[in-house]
This record gives sequence, structure tokens and C-alpha cells, in this order.
Amino acid sequence: MPRSPSRKSTLATLAIAAGGSFATFALLAGCGEDKPAEVVKPIDAGKYAIDKNKPFDPRDAEGKAAPTLAFADATAESGIAFTHVNGARGMKYLPETMGAGVALLDYDGDGKQDVFLVQGAEWPDHANGPAPTCKLYRNLGGMKFEDVTAASGAGLALIGMGATAADYDGDGDPDLFVTALGPNHLLRNDGGKFTDVTEASGLKTPTWTDKEGRNHPVWSTSAAWLDYDCDGVLDLFICGYVHWSVENDVFDTLNGSAKAYTIPTKYEADSCRLWRGKADGTFEDVTTAAGIARTDSKALGVAVCEVNGDGRPDLAVSNDTQPNYLFVSQPDGRFLELANEAGIAFDEIGRARAGMGIDAVDVCNDGKLCVSIGNFSREPISMYTQTGDKIFFIDRAGAARVATPTNLSLTFAVVFCDYDLDGCHDILVCNGHIEPEIQTVQKDVTYEQPTQLFWNRGDGTFADVSTKSGDVFKAKVVARGAAAGDLDSDGDLDFVITQNGRAAMVLRNDQALKNKWLRIRPRGAGRNGQALGATVTVTAGGKKLRRDVRTGSSYLSQCDVAPTFGLGTTDAATADVEVRWPSGKVERFAGLAVDREHVVTEGRGS
Repeated sequence: MPRSPSRKSTLATLAIAAGGSFATFALLAGCGEDKPAEVVKPIDAGKYAIDKNKPFDPRDAEGKAAPTLAFADATAESGIAFTHVNGARGMKYLPETMGAGVALLDYDGDGKQDVFLVQGAEWPDHANGPAPTCKLYRNLGGMKFEDVTAASGAGLALIGMGATAADYDGDGDPDLFVTALGPNHLLRNDGGKFTDVTEASGLKTPTWTDKEGRNHPVWSTSAAWLDYDCDGVLDLFICGYVHWSVENDVFDTLNGSAKAYTIPTKYEADSCRLWRGKADGTFEDVTTAAGIARTDSKALGVAVCEVNGDGRPDLAVSNDTQPNYLFVSQPDGRFLELANEAGIAFDEIGRARAGMGIDAVDVCNDGKLCVSIGNFSREPISMYTQTGDKIFFIDRAGAARVATPTNLSLTFAVVFCDYDLDGCHDILVCNGHIEPEIQTVQKDVTYEQPTQLFWNRGDGTFADVSTKSGDVFKAKVVARGAAAGDLDSDGDLDFVITQNGRAAMVLRNDQALKNKWLRIRPRGAGRNGQALGATVTVTAGGKKLRRDVRTGSSYLSQCDVAPTFGLGTTDAATADVEVRWPSGKVERFAGLAVDREHVVTEGRGS
């Protein structure tokens, strides 16, 4: 996560170049023959609607078409009282800045989304009393939650980072995988009771060796469940960050004297890893065999997506100060890393940005994938948009009108979600700096930063509606992870946002636009009961929308895996649903009532 260098020299060079060019042009014009004066036609002012009493503000113009709605801070009334512990005591260790995530899952099978929050830890020399643990909150309905951490066995104590949930053993309830600086953990869910089965599963956390010969566990960040080899058994992809330990901590400074949080370029990179699930519930490390092993990974986010329409899951990975990855699946079970050829490895001038969170969806409902990545301050979020039918992307952040509003922010989580249920994916952008003292050296960059919401106008551009969407988007926070899901069962999507070293937040969606909606929760016939990798297409009222069933995305976090379809103002009372199951089989479910969640089961459609 580098601090952007001063651009004074660059600007000076441009100014000189521009001045020189102008002088040369003027000299040439003066030496030419006399030419008649150019006739300048006046502009027809009648073509423009101008309010002479109000200055033109392009931000206001963008927001005029956006719907009026607000989110409310429902944290206190929800019963979710969770404060992240980052261990910061003045030593400025890099891991203190990074955590932590949140995962939504229905752990008890009652049809409501529960909330799992990943916890950090105090450093050993400051530990005092019981260690803080991860927390699980059971959804009671009506945006009310109860702490069931102790009863469920989900109270891990670790330097936690992220979480991903899926039913890896095929018994009908979602299990949890939690990443950390140190050993990762697999929690198997048996009817609402979690058991740590990490060792028995074979998911042993690798180690690295420092120059003194000391072994240290790797630092894992985001993770995602998927069935990469399409054998019906879930596999696990884990992002690897850098080789850091207290012993090899690097001193860095902002002002020449006091220690500051350093950047990942000072540390060796770790590799992402892929674990293949086996029928007996264990896993084998296929990182090298599958083509995932790399020496330049500093990965913080992963999005499961499909870029070539072959039905096999691909992986987009955001790297911190290193080129991003695009792992494209091959028929033989291997992956090819094609980010550079595809145009998402670097920014438009060939520079590797400091990537954090990531998400990937069909933004314009035109079959073209958009990969969005949250980046460091003075690096706007990326909007790599697929062009044509080939695997090639162009960063359209500027054209989409999200570059300028996100330029100064340090963005961690980016989440595509249709918050107003109009059928188009909007963007939730969660911000917060890593250095509390950043404003002492960069006056226009703050440590606490507001969360942002961008409304999809349906034409490939977005309007920044943050300040018009409730006081929760005006408050300055230190955000990290984020998850979207319908927490109060009213159809629209609410948010849970974590903060680094601060309290998690619950944002209730209070929209009253009366847009129709549909939520589809597929049930696979085999061991992959959540049908991860399925594609759901909904047709209603002239709209045809496609969504994928997947884990991962955001930053260290996971949204509800069931896709929500906003249908807008249609008069249609029913919708037709088509599911392409992970097996490749296609089934149709006709005449499903709108404004409801439906469970569709493989083998029971037409």
C-alpha cells in the first residue's frame, strides 16, 4: 500500500512541454501567409436547459435521476455489539492495519441470515485477561440478533483476517473457514454446533523461514469456496499476503523520526493457495499442480467469476503493490494466469496499484463482466470492464464517473449490490486509511473516511449518492470488510461493515420505492448443496437478469450467496427462472411469485 509520490516534477515537466509546444505553434503561425479570420458561429443556447440562478454542478446533475432513499444506523437496536481488536499499542506493526472481515450465513437453517464477525488480538506483550474472540450473532428476525458465540462453538481466538462460509461436507448446513496471521481454521457445522476440524481435514497452514532460520506461519487474507474441477466437491482458494513477523518488522516513517505503518514492498511476497476437496472431507494442496503458485502474490481479495462462458469458475485476485491476477480455468483442471494479457494486471499507465477488496459482476446486464478493485488513496477504484467477446478489459472508472469521487479515499471493500431493486448493480465502497497520522503529511487525506454509495444509472455510469442516502454515509469511519444481505427479511439488501479497531456497523435499508424483487436460493442435488457455481437467469416484465451463485468478493468478507434480483416497477406478478447448475444441466422454473424468496431444487424443474 504505497504512499503516492509527489507529482510536482511531473507537472513541471508537462507545463514546460505544453509551453514549448505553444511557442512553436505561435512562431509557425506568424511565419505563414495571411489568412482570413475564422468565422465563429454562436452557440444555440436554446439547446441547453440552464438555471441562471444556480451554478452548474456536475455532481448534482448526476444525482438528479437517482431515487431518494436512506439507510439507517441500526447497530444499537440490532443487538450486534462487536468491537474489533487490532492490538495497536504504538509499535506500528503492519497486521494492525488490515483486519477484519464479516460473513453472512444461515448457520441454523431457519431461513434468516446470521452474522459472523472475525476478531483480531492483542500482541502477547500486551495481553491482559481473556483473549477476544470471533463472534456469531443469530438472526431473530426484524433486525434483532443474539450473541450465540459460546453456544455455537464459533468463538475462535486468533489474529483473524477473513471468513468464508459454505457447506463443504454436504450435510445441509454451512461451515466456516477463517483466515489469520498464523494458523487458519476450518469450523465444521453440525446442526448449529461448530467443531474445529482443521487438523483432521489436512488444511495445515504452511510456514515460511526467515533469514535467521526461524519458521513462521503464513499470513492469509481473503478466501473463497468453489468447485474448480467441477467434481461436485467444494475446493478452497486462499489469498496469501507477505512474509511478516515481529522479528523481521521494518521501521518506516512519515516525518523522519516517528515510526509509521510501512508498506508491503518492504516484505517478501507469499503465494495464494488452492486446496482440492476430496470425497472423504479432507483436502490436498494443489497450488503448484493447478498453476496457482506464484512468487509475486501480495493478495488481499478474490472474486469467483466466469470470463469465457465455459461453465468453469475463474478467479480474479487483487494484489497489494503487485500486478493483479486473473486465473482462467482450463479443461485439464489447471489455471492460466492471464491478467496482463486481459488488461487487469496494471492501471492505464502500466503501474501496479495497491489493491485491497474486489468484486466482479455484469454491471450493465449486457453479458460483459466488470471487475472492480478498491485501491490506496490517490488511486481511484478500478472498473475493469470486459470488451467484446474476448477476455480483454479496459478500466472505465473515469468514464463510469467513479474515479474522481474515490481518488483520495483508501478503499478496502467494494461490493456490487442492487440496493434500490431496479435491476442494476450499484456499488458500496468502504474506506479508511491505515495511518492515523496521515493528515500531518497529506492535508487532504484523512484517517477516518466516509463510506460511499454509487447508484447505477443503467448506462454504464454511476452517480455518487452517498450524502443523499442517510447520515450513515456522512459519518467518517475506518472501514474494512463489508457484507450485503437481507437481514430483516423485507426484500432489500442491508449492510454489515467492520471497522479496524472499532465497532462493527449495521446499516438498515429503509427504501420505500415499491420496486419488485425476487431472491433465488438454489439447492444442488449432490454434495454441492448450495450449488456454488450455478448461474441463475430471471425473466420478468421485459427484464432478463443473470446472477451467479458464489462466495468470496468484498474484502475479507462474504455476502449472502443467494442472488437477489431487483425487478423495478414491473407489473408482473410472476417471473420465469432458469438455472444452469454446476453440472451443466439447465432447468426452468416457471411462474414464480415475485416479492418472495424461492428455494429451487435441482431435478425438480422442467
